[in-house]
Amino acid sequence: MKEFIDFTIAIILYTCVFYKKWKAKGKDRLLINTTMYIYLTFVLYFTLMPIITSLPYLFNHPYTPMNLTPFIDVSLRRGDFTRQILLNTIMTIPFGFLFPLITKKNLIKTTIYTFLLSFSIEILQPLISGLRSSDITDIITNVFGGIIGYIMYLVCKPLTTKIQNYIKNK
Repeated sequence: MKEFIDFTIAIILYTCVFYKKWKAKGKDRLLINTTMYIYLTFVLYFTLMPIITSLPYLFNHPYTPMNLTPFIDVSLRRGDFTRQILLNTIMTIPFGFLFPLITKKNLIKTTIYTFLLSFSIEILQPLISGLRSSDITDIITNVFGGIIGYIMYLVCKPLTTKIQNYIKNK
């Protein structure tokens, strides 16, 4: 229920700010930007929400520093590390695919922006909730997912260009 407030704000932001701006750039831009917006909203849902209702309690719990030992869960066989690695990799594949469609950026810039997205999430998770922690492994696997997404973008680039042109001319 708390997430409902965050989703409502995301819908209002989209409707009042982004929709008009993106629609003015053409149907193809509207489709790609809206897809990225929906994707990022769900990333926030799975990693940070509820955000708005957590703000008053931001400093009511200790901040747990980031675990800086890469893949420690794997080496110690702790928890469901395989699932976590897989989900963190999968989570940013769409970002690596959509980001260059929107910005026309190359692999290096896409990798940097994937890192910044992941780093921001990992820093904010324990700040927003005392129940969440941050881990360098998550950043590494998120960046790897972004790279996979970019490779998928390169493979699909001829198809996405045809689709964009079709939408643009429709």
